[in-house]
Amino acid sequence: MSIVKLNNKAVSNATAFGSITSLGSMTFIKKLTASSSATLSFVDGTDGVVLDDTYKEYVFYWFNSHPSVDGTRLQFNLSTDSGSNYNVTKTTTSFRAYHDEADTDTGLFYETGNDLAQSTGFQDLSDYNGNENDEASSGYLHLFNPSSTTFVKHFIANINSVQSSNYSMNTFVAGYGNTTSAVNAIRFQMSSGNIDAGDICLYGIA
Repeated sequence: MSIVKLNNKAVSNATAFGSITSLGSMTFIKKLTASSSATLSFVDGTDGVVLDDTYKEYVFYWFNSHPSVDGTRLQFNLSTDSGSNYNVTKTTTSFRAYHDEADTDTGLFYETGNDLAQSTGFQDLSDYNGNENDEASSGYLHLFNPSSTTFVKHFIANINSVQSSNYSMNTFVAGYGNTTSAVNAIRFQMSSGNIDAGDICLYGIA
């Protein structure tokens, strides 16, 4: 990683920057659009999807993920067999902040019900998403070095959603897939019903 140098050491009076090189780039890979979809899956080598050692970090952004069922949760899971099974063992942690539209209730707390301890189940990313026309969730998930056959697979996520009871819910999730096998597919779904609408975009970070 390169170091950015200011030509004038007094930052408030800086007139120019030194050379900036090797800062990396974000490369768009694939967009999936939900339309009453039970699942959205990115599988390495399928329809232009890349989840190999081309990049050490992959980022999934989702926009206006709208559920068909009120009060449901957006979830994800990982696969090491190209999507035949989504059941990678995971240990995770989650906390969230919330604020209601009436300005009567706020909070910040560790979400014990959303973490996993060596579980193969789907990981919740957001809670109690509303299905009214103006309700949805948006956020991102970073997956680090999924093609490694040496290390476990770390991930971090941040999501904001409109809860079914008219709360703004900001959720942070992190953890790791406890496998040294290469992860080559990831699936997103709702805990109940379909993903009624929304886009998920995959980027590679060089």
